[in-house]
Amino acid sequence: MNGAFALDRVRVVLSRPSHPGNIGAAARAMKTMGLSQLWLVSPAAFPDPVADARASGAVDLLESARVVATLEEALAGTVLAAAVTARRRELSLPRMTARAAAVELVRWSGRGDLALVFGNETSGLSNEEVGLCSMPVTIPTNPDFSSLNLGAAVQLLCYEMRMAAMTPADVYAGDPQPQVATHDEVEGFLAHLEQAVTESGFHEPHNPRRLMPRLRRLFARVRLEKEEVGILRGMLSSFQRKAE
Repeated sequence: MNGAFALDRVRVVLSRPSHPGNIGAAARAMKTMGLSQLWLVSPAAFPDPVADARASGAVDLLESARVVATLEEALAGTVLAAAVTARRRELSLPRMTARAAAVELVRWSGRGDLALVFGNETSGLSNEEVGLCSMPVTIPTNPDFSSLNLGAAVQLLCYEMRMAAMTPADVYAGDPQPQVATHDEVEGFLAHLEQAVTESGFHEPHNPRRLMPRLRRLFARVRLEKEEVGILRGMLSSFQRKAE
């Protein structure tokens, strides 16, 4: 697969960035590595002259940036989303290093849009935001001093994406590529599943015992295809009709 095509499929998503200078630095980091899709979730200040100054030649990425209110909107239509996080999370999937994650993302680029998701400079990504992504990613930093500036983190991930895209593994050569379910299709299934298990009495919303986070983690590991989502939702609808 053409490396530039793979990079064109990648959305760099900054969730709740608090400093416009970091948005500009992220845009500059992206452009140097050939990525162009910048998405901003509820930025504290944007557009902003500080962001333009820090972009230093990448103002075109700021001008074309998509600003949305929620991470769900930023991930709509993607087939694989990587959450860049330094912290270990309870009930999360196993974390991948930035290098391994970049290779995996490039392997999926022929199936649809991808996302690299970065959190707020102070608090990072929330557990809920990480839960919306199917691939937790970590940058293997010095454990005695692991703090990374947002712009530097974006630069590192974009570099790894470029390296992986320039030497892609032709994983699906000769094999038909199944249609992978998009983020919003999977979210629709999970909402349907929650409704069905609640109606059945198996799930009590006021006493959840972490059922839905565990089911979310289970299906994130599987990476559902469109046909599989259709089958599962058809089964749920059938069960619901019989229960009525």
